[in-house]
Parts: sequence; structure tokens; C-alpha cells
Amino acid sequence: MGKPYTVIRTTTIHAPAARIRELVHDFRSWPRWSPWEDLDPNLRRSYSGPDAGVGANYAWEGNRRAGKGSMTITGDQPHQVDVDLRFEKPFPARNRIELVLTPTSDSSTVVEWRMHGELSGVMRVFSAVRSMDSMVGPDFEKGLARLKRVGEAAE
Repeated sequence: MGKPYTVIRTTTIHAPAARIRELVHDFRSWPRWSPWEDLDPNLRRSYSGPDAGVGANYAWEGNRRAGKGSMTITGDQPHQVDVDLRFEKPFPARNRIELVLTPTSDSSTVVEWRMHGELSGVMRVFSAVRSMDSMVGPDFEKGLARLKRVGEAAE
């Protein structure tokens, strides 16, 4: 069994939660804001299952930086979208993502991006030098900034 970890980043987006949910519960919208979309200009993507919501699946395969993996939406509520994230390359890993959308009194939305997983094998060795928070956190910050830009531009 691996060592558990959690990475969390938060931002406030000046747009209603329903608009932000549309961008996160449909994988076909992720290229507009995902922090990993520019890792490989030739990234191969495939979608299966429903267009959005529970059961929607997105798989990718790319260069060494992008790797290979898949995501499946496992929970889709008005204020939270849950994703099962699986990596095959550059190393096998399985993580649980929660995108929590909390409406505020001024019609904005606080977005909290959480990732839970376990460090094992190669990742446990890497984490001795650099924490998962320092490896993944900047990507979440970049993604939330992009999500903010896209969500606020939709007005």
C-alpha cells in the first residue's frame, strides 16, 4: 500500500456554478482550460460513453510529457464533479479528482480542485525529492487560471 497524499488548489471565478460545471463535467470542454493540453501538440484524444456526466470517458496518448491515461466521471452533482484519473505512462497511477463548486452571494463560484492518491513505486522515490503538491500544484493553478478566463469570458 502507498503513502496517501492530497493536492488542493482554489480560485474564485466570477461566473455562476452552473456555467463552471458545464466546463468541467464535459471532457470535450477540457481542451479550453486544462493545464495539460499544451504538453503535446499531437496529443491523441478519444471520448466514449455519454457526452457529459457520469460515465463520460476521455483517454489520451501523447509524447513523454503528456503520457498515456484516461479519466472517467464517477460523480456529477450541481456543485461537485468527481473523476477517476488513471495514468499508464510515464508510470502507472490512479487518483481521485474532486472539482467542488461553491456558489457565493455575488454570483461567483469558489472552485476547489482536489486530487487524492497514493504514492507507490517510482512516485514514492520522486516524492522524497519533490512533493506531489509541488509537482502537481502549479498545474492546478494554471488550469484554474484558464478555467477562470474561459468561465468569465462566457458572460
